[in-house]
Amino acid sequence: MPSRSAIRSEREKGAVIAAVKAGDESAFVVLVERYRRELQVHCYRMLGSLEDSEEMVQETALRAWRSRIRFEGRSSFRAWLYRIATNACLDVLQRRTPRLLPIDMAPAGDPRRELPSPSESPALDPYPDTLLATVASAEDEPEEAIVAKETIELAFLAAIQHLPPRRRAVLILRDVLGWSAKDTASVLDVSVASVNNALRRARATLKQHLPASRLEWAPSSEPSSAERALLDRYIDAHERSDLNGLAALLRDDVRFSAPPTPRWHDGREAFLTSMRRSASPGRFRLVPARANMQPAAASYVRRDDTSKYRPLAIDVLRVEQGLVAEIITFVRPDLFAAFGLPAEL
Repeated sequence: MPSRSAIRSEREKGAVIAAVKAGDESAFVVLVERYRRELQVHCYRMLGSLEDSEEMVQETALRAWRSRIRFEGRSSFRAWLYRIATNACLDVLQRRTPRLLPIDMAPAGDPRRELPSPSESPALDPYPDTLLATVASAEDEPEEAIVAKETIELAFLAAIQHLPPRRRAVLILRDVLGWSAKDTASVLDVSVASVNNALRRARATLKQHLPASRLEWAPSSEPSSAERALLDRYIDAHERSDLNGLAALLRDDVRFSAPPTPRWHDGREAFLTSMRRSASPGRFRLVPARANMQPAAASYVRRDDTSKYRPLAIDVLRVEQGLVAEIITFVRPDLFAAFGLPAEL
């Protein structure tokens, strides 16, 4: 069978699909691999979890292989995979609570108190930009329609957590992927009128939960020189425990949270008060990163008298008008490998 890059013409695609339906597993793998990364991004939007999105891509492939003979070609193979992936995600969402950020779970906490124990409720995951960079549409649809910058940022992912599962699916299929109401209705086995009603309700909910200034700070696909300079200053101030230097980078109304702990802090002074508890020059080292098309920094901590720095957390920053408006510190050392970060420094 042809390699992934060799499948070009409609005739070749048809030959591969025919081979798949005849039971050619190698042809199936070639075909599914063309869509693997974009399917993972779709499942991540649906579920808000990097690990779950990887599992759902595997589940999608398994379901597709088992039902391959039923693929009739009325839609593209890609659309058929999206249908399977969407419904696999809906099955998961029916039995799982939303992945909320701390700001959606409780009022702002007292920064003078110790952080509470991690919440038992699952929190939203960040998504590595290194994985987004490998997404490429296998159809005529441009890549930016699959990974639109404003639909992968954390504010958007947090907002859609407030939508019921099927309403979330409608919003993603219609407003993110740009599918028609008819095609969306086909995926979900509902009427076009039901899709239109769900989309109207979903947009209203989204408007309530997105920041008012969202359009002003939607991140670009590539970091600007000013953004890189801001991140460099953020990293330097953290490593030196320079609280004054940090303060100069923050908006007055900056928000800080550290999932999976449920507390969050509101305002620059609250953030600096919480930072004073752990301030110690040389205790932390930070490495620049990118998550959800936003600037990020992976922090490593040195414990006791060892010389090694171990993974601690990934800070994802939202920047407005040259200042940091929000810091979400994901205390998830287990995610460092997915970001391509070293196991120690």
